[in-house]
Amino acid sequence: MQYRIAVLGCGHIGRKHAALAARYGKLVGVADRDQEKATAIAQLYQVSAYSNLTELLAQAEPEIVVICTPNGLHAQHSLEALRSNALVLCEKPMALNSKDAAEMIQTARLFNKRLFVVKQNRFNPPVAWVKQLLEQQQLGNLVGFQLNAFWNRDPAYFRQSAWRGSLNLDGGPLFTQFSHFVDLLYWYLGPLKEVKFATAENWLHPDCIEFEDQGMVVLEFECGISGSVQYSLNAHKKNMEGSITLFGEKGTVKIGGSYLNEIAYCNIEGVEVPTFPVLESNQYGTYEGSSSQHHLVYEAMLKALENPANRFLGPEEALQSVAIIEAIYAKMGNRRKEHE
Repeated sequence: MQYRIAVLGCGHIGRKHAALAARYGKLVGVADRDQEKATAIAQLYQVSAYSNLTELLAQAEPEIVVICTPNGLHAQHSLEALRSNALVLCEKPMALNSKDAAEMIQTARLFNKRLFVVKQNRFNPPVAWVKQLLEQQQLGNLVGFQLNAFWNRDPAYFRQSAWRGSLNLDGGPLFTQFSHFVDLLYWYLGPLKEVKFATAENWLHPDCIEFEDQGMVVLEFECGISGSVQYSLNAHKKNMEGSITLFGEKGTVKIGGSYLNEIAYCNIEGVEVPTFPVLESNQYGTYEGSSSQHHLVYEAMLKALENPANRFLGPEEALQSVAIIEAIYAKMGNRRKEHE
């Protein structure tokens, strides 16, 4: 079955989704309040351009709406699309708070429509391989973890768009740059028990963002495992590292590279590291994003629609990463507000 797909939001990630929608379904329209951006994509695929979601839904009649708008609008736009009886594929993060995320889930259930959230890093071969190691108990009992996320987002990046750097529309680096990393902690370790420590600072972006540009966190999960998270937007000139290290009684493994694209270290009893394909990252002109695995998201979504037995992570899982980030920022409290 070929689904009628529309894309809301015509920035960098919207352009990628438009190409995938045309490849895996029938792209029937795009929308953006910036008419020039919408028109450019619409002309490329010979579809109509709209200035808002309401027009897009009424005139293009999509069966699937892909939400690529600023983070703080994801919930609002997803809810409108679901209520119009469309399926939704929402870019990360699904929302900037748990309440909105829960309303999205409830609305999808009410209208009997599927709500999908983009988590393309789960499809990275090294990431999936480590998940398999955990399921097979190859590391034995885990005893700790470390997450490092050191990327570059200079002031010019935030000044390119009015929403970037805004607390209400952007939300902060844990939502915009590093929510995929937090999602993998949940995927590997399960629900969060407690944020034991969290601090944040803004060193190099005092005039262009309303939140921190780096932070340090200690988390404890319900499985009993504690570990540290250190993140920064201040790596000089380019992304430096995106890594997750897991320490177990039978071994240690580190997924590394700049976007979780390689096994940087592995010492596990009886385990050899397979050869993985070279992954490309999402290139956005002046900066680099996460791995370019969005095509696998589309393939998994379509398989899940064809047969519910084909699993695609549920929106309840996507809510968990929102809840973890929300808890971290709550723990930072006034410390974060000092740098707004």
